Amino acid sequence: MKQSRYFLLFAILCFSSLTALAQKIVYSEVDDDDSRRMRFEVIGKVSGNFLVYKNTRNKNYISVFNNEMEQIAKEEQEYIDNDRLINIDFFPYNDFTYLIYQYQKKKVVYCDAVKVDGNGKRISEVISLDTSHIGFAGNNKIYTAITSEDKSKLMLFKINTKNKERYIVTTMLFDNSLTLQKRSGLLMNMEENKDYLDQFNVDNEGDLIFTKATRNNNETILNTSLFFKAAQSDSLIAIAAQPEKILLDELHIKVDNINKRYFLTSFYYAKKRGDIEGFYFYVWDKGTKQPVLQNSVTLSEELRKEAKGSGTNVKTAFNDYFIRNVIIKRDGGFVINTESYYSTSRGNQWNRFNYLYGMPYPRYDYYSSYSPYYNSWYYRDRFNNRSNVRYNADNITILSFDKGGKLEWNNVIHKEQFDDESEDRISYQTVNTGGQIHYVFNIDEKRALLLNDFTLSPDGQIVRNPTLKNLDRGYEFMPKYGKQVSSYQMVVPCFYRNNICFAKVEFN
Repeated sequence: MKQSRYFLLFAILCFSSLTALAQKIVYSEVDDDDSRRMRFEVIGKVSGNFLVYKNTRNKNYISVFNNEMEQIAKEEQEYIDNDRLINIDFFPYNDFTYLIYQYQKKKVVYCDAVKVDGNGKRISEVISLDTSHIGFAGNNKIYTAITSEDKSKLMLFKINTKNKERYIVTTMLFDNSLTLQKRSGLLMNMEENKDYLDQFNVDNEGDLIFTKATRNNNETILNTSLFFKAAQSDSLIAIAAQPEKILLDELHIKVDNINKRYFLTSFYYAKKRGDIEGFYFYVWDKGTKQPVLQNSVTLSEELRKEAKGSGTNVKTAFNDYFIRNVIIKRDGGFVINTESYYSTSRGNQWNRFNYLYGMPYPRYDYYSSYSPYYNSWYYRDRFNNRSNVRYNADNITILSFDKGGKLEWNNVIHKEQFDDESEDRISYQTVNTGGQIHYVFNIDEKRALLLNDFTLSPDGQIVRNPTLKNLDRGYEFMPKYGKQVSSYQMVVPCFYRNNICFAKVEFN
């Protein structure tokens, strides 16, 4: 009898420990002011609290949530004039976050910064970073702020396009105390309506890398150059990065801070308006100032069969895919996440080169590719007012390559998502917990959208995890706007009836 009691106690303890390790969700209370059209951004975890920016009722707030997702503060950021606000970015650290925002008064655009603590309170004076005089009045984003991977460097840049044949790129490099380290003015010769600047990145040493591409009638890329600027230099190094025999799609740059390299990738085509053939890779070593990899990899028929969606033939399997993100491995290898993502409207067939989200290639802007992924929540109402449009997000195809660009393994997460109202509830988000990568997205089950979690192991194995604990059917998640806030946590916005709230998801 005593032995059976010990066994029962042991079983209870084991079950309790498994329950404690289960992935779970904690929801915030619904704030009546947080309507479905509210603009917001998940900032991150600061001093143990979760910070969320909200723009509602023509005011700017930072909501502060504790570990149980109870709102313990809601601080209005009164120094921001919402009527003149153009853009706002957030750069969180362990015990504070920077708000870098730009606004316009008459014909002057100002870019300022403040420091905010883990309780949402401003703890610094307003810091003036730069001003620009423009020849017109209107809400126009002039500045873009980017940060290095280790957050030791912040860079602000602007591009003067008044002379269509000669752009002026102004860069301002700051340390993590927002002390100016270097200001530079760079001249870029451009061919009007053909050349585009994109993919600005700053590395941990403050060096800048970006792309200049020449497009063929706003379609495929005919020519690609990388431009490198050392942190304390006032000049650029131009690097030819595309062979003549292939045409490129949307460009992606990833900084490899460990190996001090820059990784460029894109889907490629063999001919104009052809089908996607595979991936193109170019890796440049900033120590030797030489390429260490330049290669194209054709997608096999076997992979195409696995990756294609319903109603798609093998040849065109990747024509509606976009590169979502690139993960650099410590040994110089890399993992590429891609997703089938497209929209359709009544009477119009999907066409990658006439993307339904609007004019695809802006003259310049960070995140200015034609991929649907550059849409941020802050600007979502510019894109989601189209009637008779269905938004689709289907299979996720994951590919791992070694440092020489050779395919090691690939795998596919099969899904079919669509929405006739907006893109908010489709697509996915990743969370890297170290030993594995989580892919989080909604699946329609019995007319209810339920959040699902798939994990990817280092050897390419995919596992569908059990349903997340405390998953309430009254909540509809928007995982594409979620953000990883710690090594094992993410905060995801949710629709609850006619309001927005936030959920903390914890992974074991």
